[in-house]
Amino acid sequence: MLRLIATSLCLRCQHVAALPSNLRPCATLSSAENQQTVEALYDLAVDIQKVRKLKGWVLHQCPAYTKEVADLLKDMGASGPIVARILAAHPEAVLCNPEQMQTQRDLWMSVCPSQRDLVGIIEKFPASFFTSSSHHDNQQNNIAYFQSLNLNKRIITKLMASAPQSFSRPVEQNEVMVRTLQQAYQELGGEEANMKLWLQKLLSQNPFVLLKRPEVLRQNLLFLRDRGFSTAELLRLLSNLRGFVTELNPDSMHRTLTYSQDTIGCSEAELRGIILKCPALLYYPESILAERFESLLSVGISMSQITETPNVLELTTQIVNYRIQRLKTLRYDVRTGSLDVLNGTKKDFEMSCGKLQLHRERPLFNPVAPLKVDG
Repeated sequence: MLRLIATSLCLRCQHVAALPSNLRPCATLSSAENQQTVEALYDLAVDIQKVRKLKGWVLHQCPAYTKEVADLLKDMGASGPIVARILAAHPEAVLCNPEQMQTQRDLWMSVCPSQRDLVGIIEKFPASFFTSSSHHDNQQNNIAYFQSLNLNKRIITKLMASAPQSFSRPVEQNEVMVRTLQQAYQELGGEEANMKLWLQKLLSQNPFVLLKRPEVLRQNLLFLRDRGFSTAELLRLLSNLRGFVTELNPDSMHRTLTYSQDTIGCSEAELRGIILKCPALLYYPESILAERFESLLSVGISMSQITETPNVLELTTQIVNYRIQRLKTLRYDVRTGSLDVLNGTKKDFEMSCGKLQLHRERPLFNPVAPLKVDG
């Protein structure tokens, strides 16, 4: 993902980055750094050594607009340390024309709740903001299109930040993919009244779904239908997989399903039930599943426990082993108890451990309560 985002540079940056290093006019050993740029970055407390190591070619370019870009960010409310972090992570920003950046700010503010929010986005996704001016019309058209779908502005902003390529390309390409998603939702029995919320959630959880080929979605749904999943179950998978169904292909799913069925020793109907509990099983490669099954079985966990709580297979072996050892200190035996306690985020797990700790320390009787005496 970082590699994809990094390609979204300003027009000048794209031109320079596209040249082989031996052909860049300012990237040879004989060329001198632009001292005005270096001094301006020093004044802003930017980590120059990091810039030299990762993107030293930027320091050789003329003209550069370091002060202007910094002033633009500060005008939006960015503090000095934030400006320094942004320019250290994405020094190409100093090569972007200030007028273009002002246009970018106006464009983003048409969907961003506040300038403070925009600064936060730029800090996390600088390449998405400092992009080519040649993409401006496409960005504008795509914003208008997603607004016409009545999507929440925060969702549109998130799409622009995390999947900028989908806004840099012609709006027609996004229209095709959105129509494909909407048609699939309706054909699988999704209610019209809930479609906007469903689409909004899908795009929020997996913005890159827009960049996939529409035919991939249909091929995968047809494959799963042939494996016996009902229309309602396919809709459930399409929703719960957060768009990852477009990351898959029939061959990989066939291998994974075959391996899972052979390992578990279940019928196809039983396997479908397990998949509905844990859709992630569809996209984990056989090698990863083999490692995770082996790790769970090696500590005495039974296959019936795994099939009852298959989401445990979403956790890495390292995380599972750590959590099992932690539970042992709380005298919880995963071989006889529910595996639900292993699941969830780190915060969820810590909360479960806290409850087990309280249960362990709670006295069996209240020592200060008066004893009941018969008579």
